[in-house]
Amino acid sequence: MKLFLRILVVLSVACCVFVVAGVLATWAPDKSVSALSQRWAQPPSQFVEVFGMQVHVRDEGPRDDVLPIVLLHGTSASLHTWDGWAQHLSGQRRVIRFDLPAFGLTGPHPENDYSIAAYARLVVAVADKLGIKQFVLAGNSLGGQIAWSVAASLPGRVGKLVLIDSAGYPFEPTSVPIGFMIARMPGVRVLMEWVLPRGVVASSVRNVYGDPSKVTPDLVDRYYELTLRAGNRKALAYRMDQKLSGDEAAIKNLKVPTLILWGAKDRLIPLDSAQRFAVDIQGSKLVVFDALGHVPHEEDAVKTVEVLKAFLARPSR
Repeated sequence: MKLFLRILVVLSVACCVFVVAGVLATWAPDKSVSALSQRWAQPPSQFVEVFGMQVHVRDEGPRDDVLPIVLLHGTSASLHTWDGWAQHLSGQRRVIRFDLPAFGLTGPHPENDYSIAAYARLVVAVADKLGIKQFVLAGNSLGGQIAWSVAASLPGRVGKLVLIDSAGYPFEPTSVPIGFMIARMPGVRVLMEWVLPRGVVASSVRNVYGDPSKVTPDLVDRYYELTLRAGNRKALAYRMDQKLSGDEAAIKNLKVPTLILWGAKDRLIPLDSAQRFAVDIQGSKLVVFDALGHVPHEEDAVKTVEVLKAFLARPSR
């Protein structure tokens, strides 16, 4: 009996040591905006005050562009997801992108309002702040739903619409990034406000790529470090608690010229959503990339931006 108790004590101590060692190895407290900005907010980054937030913005390209391009990222991403597109577009077009509340360097909404309506108001407010009356609006995933919501409510502001693996309809994922799953687990997500295994971030990014081998250490660094922005992890939990509700019926009333881009290997929002958008938005054009996943604009900026350029060159109806 004594031997059994000794073994039990040893095992208990070993387990405690193992747990403590694991926590210490993955300990990742919040980082300040100023610390992160040294790497992630180099010029042409700027911070614009909107609704009590300092919104991280990049505004590039010729200021005389009559129809600037505004780019909206998805959940847990940042304006950097558009680096490839901005590089290929900003020589001829004005390109504006910014970190949505809860993500990147913008960080939490002061009232934790992550509804589609609140995001849509922010998009319009940023455009107003930059003096833009009408624009091309492109969005990926969450950003796609925000984009079509703005186009539906303020059709006069959106000259053309681009939806990239966009949310909008009920969907059944075939695989969900582990980071998203953790953000929906009340107990675990509290712990994750203090620890963040790099492997969780790497796995989540690979999950949204059609070809996971394209996910580089530098790419994981970006997602990992911007997740550590003060308040972002708690804000993601709030975001996940607030469903992507919106006026789905409004999609059928969209009259703006629309391009729909989709990765056939998207396991989060499957291809049937793309087909529904194509049917419901009269005159829209759907282009599917067989080898790409949920973030095709990031995974293959060259191939996807060429399709975008052709769409932008077409005269509006």
